[in-house]
Amino acid sequence: MAPIASDTLASMSLARRDLLIQSGTLISSLAALSVPLFASPRFAKDPFTLGVASGDPTASGIVLWTRLAPDPLNADPLHGGGMDQAAVEVTWRLSEDEKLSKVVKKGKTVATPNLGHSVHVEVEGLRPDRWYWYQFQAGNYTSPIGRTRTMPAAGALAAKLNFAFASCQHWETGWFNAYEHMAQEDLHLVVHLGDYIYEGPERTSGVRKHTGPEITTLTHYRNRHALYKTDAHLQRVHRLFPWIVTWDDHEVDNNYAGDVAEDKQTRAELLERRANAYQAYYENMPLRVSSLPKGSAMQLYRALDFGSLAKFTVLDTRQYRTDQPCGDGNKPACAEVFDPQATILGATQREWLFQTLDRSPARWNVIAQQVLMARLDVAMRAEETFSMDQWSGYEADRRKVLDFLGARKPTNPIVITGDIHTNWVVDLKADWKDEKSAVLGTEFVGTSITSGGDGSDERPNTAAQYQRNPHLKWFNARRGYVRCELTPAHYRADYRIVPFVTKPGAPVETRTSWTVENGRLGVQKT
Repeated sequence: MAPIASDTLASMSLARRDLLIQSGTLISSLAALSVPLFASPRFAKDPFTLGVASGDPTASGIVLWTRLAPDPLNADPLHGGGMDQAAVEVTWRLSEDEKLSKVVKKGKTVATPNLGHSVHVEVEGLRPDRWYWYQFQAGNYTSPIGRTRTMPAAGALAAKLNFAFASCQHWETGWFNAYEHMAQEDLHLVVHLGDYIYEGPERTSGVRKHTGPEITTLTHYRNRHALYKTDAHLQRVHRLFPWIVTWDDHEVDNNYAGDVAEDKQTRAELLERRANAYQAYYENMPLRVSSLPKGSAMQLYRALDFGSLAKFTVLDTRQYRTDQPCGDGNKPACAEVFDPQATILGATQREWLFQTLDRSPARWNVIAQQVLMARLDVAMRAEETFSMDQWSGYEADRRKVLDFLGARKPTNPIVITGDIHTNWVVDLKADWKDEKSAVLGTEFVGTSITSGGDGSDERPNTAAQYQRNPHLKWFNARRGYVRCELTPAHYRADYRIVPFVTKPGAPVETRTSWTVENGRLGVQKT
C-alpha cells in the first residue's frame, strides 16, 4: 500500500489534517492539496476486528464509526492494531434495508495513523425517525453490517422512546453478560455513562486479564480500548443501536479531578496522560468532529433531541472539576465541601446546562451524567458520611443546579447516573431530611456491567440506608443495566439484573420498575 507523501503531511497541521479526515469533503480536499489517494490494500487478516458503531443521532444525521485493526492487541507503537504507518481509503454505504439493496448515501474516507486508523463519518440528509443499515469496506474486506436510527423530526411528539443506559465495565472482574441481553431489547438507542475501560495493570487474579501495565501512553490507551472492543456482546450492542457516550474517571485515571491526579503525578504528567486518554477515547467512540480533542481538552458535553418527547443533556463531571475536598474518599462534610468556588461542572458547562434546560420544549429533560447527584449518607456511621468524589463533595454546585430546577422548573427533569456499581432510585429534594420537602426531580442510578464482581441483593447496612435517607426509594447491588420507556404520559425505568458475571451465560430479570408521571414530580413503584 502506497504511503502518503511525508512532505505533504508535514506541511499540514495535525488539527487541519484531522478535520479533513473527518470531513464529508475529504476526497476533494485531499485532491486540492495534491495528497495522493491510496490503492486498495490487500489485508492478510480481517481489519474489522473491533466491529462497527454509530452514535450522536439527530433527525437528519448520524455518525458511523469503525477502526481498522487486523491485529487489535498489537502494542507496537509503529504498527498499532497491526496497521502500518500509512493512510488507508475506506468506503462506506448506508441503506434503507438490511440487505443493503436500497443505498441512500455512500462515500469514501481515509483512516490515518494519526487517529489510530479510526473513521468517523458524519452522514447528513437522512429521513427522521427511521432505521438504516450501513457497512464499511477497506481493501479486500467488508465490515459487519451495522444498524442505526435517526431521531424524530424537531417538534414531533413521538409515541415512545426506548433506551437503555449502562456504565462501569471492568474487563477483569467479569463477563459482559448484561450486553448479551441488552442486544435483544427493543431500543432506539443506548446511553453509556462512563468507565468504558479501566486503566489498571494486569492483575494475577480476575475473571479476564488486562494486558500490560497501568496505561499512560497513547499506545497503551489504544490497546486497552481495543481489548474491550473485542468482546462479542459489546460489539453486538454497538452494531445494533446508536450510542450516546460520555466518560467518567477510569477512561483516564481513577478519581482524577480536572488537572489534579489521584496519585503523585505532577500536573504536567497528568495533562499529558489526559491528552493521550482523550485522543484514544475519541478514536474509539462514535463521536462527531466537534468532540475532536485539542491537546488535553475535549468538549463532550452536548444536547441531543428525540423530537419534542425528550432532550438529553450530556454532562462531563471530570474535566472541569476542582479537586475533591476533605482528601477525597467517604468522609463527614468538611468546610471545603461548601466552598462557593468549588465546582464539579465548571462555570461554562453549568451555564450551558441552565440555558439548554431553560430553552428546552421537551416533555422529558434527561440529564445524562456520571456520579451520584443526590445527597446520600453512604457509610452509616454515627456521623453523616458522604462520598467526596460525587456531587456531595461540591455542595455549592449541587445547590445551584437544584435551585435552578426549583425556580425555572424545566419540564419533568430526570437524572440518569452511573459510577457506583449499585442501583438506586431516589427523588431529588430541596431538603433531603424533610420527607414533605418539594421534589425537584428524580435520579435513576444504574449499577455496573461487571465492576465489583457478582454483587448482591442486599448489604448489611441496607435497612439503615433507607432509614437515614428518606428520599431513597430502592437500592440493589447486582449487575446489569436500566431499560427506560418514555411516552408523553410517563417515564418508566426497569432495572434489569443478571445474577452473576464471573462466568458467562447469566439469565436476566427485571428486578423492579419505577415510574414518573408527566407533570407529577416524584417517582412511584410500578
